[in-house]
Amino acid sequence: MDVPELVETWRRIIIGDHKSWVLFANGTCVILMEPAEDLAVQATEILREYGPVQAGTSAGDFGTITLDPGPGWVVYGHHNDVLTYVAPDELSGDGEPSDLNVGLYGRAKRDQDGQELHVVHVEDRRAA
Repeated sequence: MDVPELVETWRRIIIGDHKSWVLFANGTCVILMEPAEDLAVQATEILREYGPVQAGTSAGDFGTITLDPGPGWVVYGHHNDVLTYVAPDELSGDGEPSDLNVGLYGRAKRDQDGQELHVVHVEDRRAA
């Protein structure tokens, strides 16, 4: 999925015109409920702390949300405002993927974003 598609997907997922957010290269989005002056820097700091997976800790935990309307899923972890989108075409196999498969895949994407910290889009919804 390319960046413009990811941006449009997150615009559809995030409800509320007042929420600013930052998108990273592998589909992880950080929603900024209390935006600071530089949204990209703020989101990068959050993802640096809450993105990388650490086995045996809450940083390894995840849950999944099936999007309705779809397609795809959102994978969440130990920070409520760090979410990762997983598109159906990212998963292989027959039939509907399990929550475990979706979650593990999304967690791996979050981990990669937490390591690379490459911002691809900033959605500034603060009042002018």
